[in-house]
Amino acid sequence: MTLQLPPIETAHAWISERGEQALATGREIVAQIKQLADPDALDVLHRWNDLGVAVGGVGSIASSFSQLHTSQQARESADQVSQEISRFYTEIGLDRDLYEVFASLSEEGLDDEARRLLSKVRQDFTRSGVDQDEQTRERLKAINERTVVISQELSKNLRSDVRSIKVDPASLDGLPEDWIEAHPAGDDGKVTVTTDYPDVIPFSTFSTDAAARRELRVEFLNRGWPVNDDLQKELFALRAEYAGLLGYDSWADYNAETKMIGDGAAIIEFIDKISAAAEESGKRDRDIVLARLQQDRPDATTIDAADLSYYSELVRKEQLDVDAQQVRQYFDFAKVRTGLLEVTGRLFGLRYEPVDAGMWDPDIASYDVYLTDSGEHIGRIHLDLHPREGKFKHAAQFSLVSGLTDRQLPEGILGCNFSRGLMEHSDVTTLFHEFGHLVHHIVAGRQTWKRFSGVATEWDFVEAPSQMLEEWAWDADVLQTFATNAAGEPIPRELVEAMRRADDFGKGYFARTQMFYAALSYWFHIQRYDDLTARLKELQQQYSLFPYIEGTHFHTSFGHLDGYSSGYYTYMWSLVIAKDMFSAFDRDDMLNEAIARRYRDNVLAPGGSQDAADLVERFLGRPYSFDAFAAWLAE
Repeated sequence: MTLQLPPIETAHAWISERGEQALATGREIVAQIKQLADPDALDVLHRWNDLGVAVGGVGSIASSFSQLHTSQQARESADQVSQEISRFYTEIGLDRDLYEVFASLSEEGLDDEARRLLSKVRQDFTRSGVDQDEQTRERLKAINERTVVISQELSKNLRSDVRSIKVDPASLDGLPEDWIEAHPAGDDGKVTVTTDYPDVIPFSTFSTDAAARRELRVEFLNRGWPVNDDLQKELFALRAEYAGLLGYDSWADYNAETKMIGDGAAIIEFIDKISAAAEESGKRDRDIVLARLQQDRPDATTIDAADLSYYSELVRKEQLDVDAQQVRQYFDFAKVRTGLLEVTGRLFGLRYEPVDAGMWDPDIASYDVYLTDSGEHIGRIHLDLHPREGKFKHAAQFSLVSGLTDRQLPEGILGCNFSRGLMEHSDVTTLFHEFGHLVHHIVAGRQTWKRFSGVATEWDFVEAPSQMLEEWAWDADVLQTFATNAAGEPIPRELVEAMRRADDFGKGYFARTQMFYAALSYWFHIQRYDDLTARLKELQQQYSLFPYIEGTHFHTSFGHLDGYSSGYYTYMWSLVIAKDMFSAFDRDDMLNEAIARRYRDNVLAPGGSQDAADLVERFLGRPYSFDAFAAWLAE
């Protein structure tokens, strides 16, 4: 059974109706559970599972509609449904009578997964504040409802704030010909360059016009300013109050409790550990880029984000023999998409069959997914990969349906913003990364309990499988299966090897930049600041190896401050584990199916049914360690 979506014209009414039906079902199930005279644990858990399928299932669809649907009415209706569902979950999370049923259940006779689920549900109740007094519970409820609205407003503001600059055609010097052809001058003789990724990345990397690059970078860093600034302050204050009402020292402590890292204090320790490990190589490579800038501007003493992409590209081209414009000729979007499916299909034993799924935009490519060894239909994926007005501006995987054994097939969708023509190799790695989430969602979609279906591991492990899949976008044998130029010639092995060497350049200062972002997400949730920009400047000076650009307000476009809250560290934490897991693969035989299938079955397929550390240990034959990451960083 697969999801049947409505026509675009009626999508707004359809999602509203689905929301009403789901909430009615959810309330009926809650009433039934509370009325049980002698509740049986397994029976109650299955009823709870039904509630999650009904209500959480519609919530997933609403979230996808909100970020990706072409109809503004549908996006607005989806936002309303999301608010109502969040309100429902808040109410039942604070329902003492309901909690008492779960608290009274005996674990006798339950298998390991059912006991795990019961433990998670009980923890959810206490983290919701069910054991607090009535006044506190009412305040927690109000905070939850307000934060949902703030989250939606932050996202909407960012989606709608597409800025642009106008430049003379001469400012396009250095840019690829296909990009220039796609950006003709307007009636005023000027070329419009937007802050959407297919514009900002090539322009920042290749345009020889330093003033225009800086103008565009300032606009890019100011998306969401000033409207998101006050919303973020309110959000951080509400989260702090919420955690305090539940007895936690900070939101970071509350948020970290259910993650691998365990507590908030460990976050800043991890950030400082990575920062120290990356300092030497980061400063070395930064100084190389600065020296290249000084060839053009002898009086320059620093280099910032307005010049970094351009001059790091020159270093890779002139000193490391990698020309990104030469590289991109091998990455035609259509070929990359086909190659991605072929490579992951071979690795993980999957077959993708194109299907007309009736999605909301004709550009969306949909595929049914089958296991190659048994022919079993295990899910459906959708690839929504090009930018459009009102669409989510970054790259992410969204769940449409959670897979349940003998009940419903998993469905997921990628929302990205790639060029329709030639791609930067960085975009290719991004596509592999996000597709890693999608594979995880589908392969882990054969579960008994919705709570454990798909990408349901601890949040600081979620990125590890997708980060590891990026490695296949750097292997010559893999790339030569699909990366060909217009003449059909595969990308040269020597070029791929040079690309790998060039990619290693700057990894230290990249890690330091990531730790700046992680520190931002941590400290904004630890202390209150009247001026978020001022604190951003301090943290950038402390962690980043590049200076702040005056007049910018990066935090207002940093969407992870909402979704990841205090946990942006998770990207680097996951990378540590990804590098360790990758050590089990044969670098000389990246298409080795035996290792990939063992990884699929031991790490991906269990979903959230076991702790992530146990999944990794079972795959590696030992606990994960920092060693592989430290060695990579020091290379």
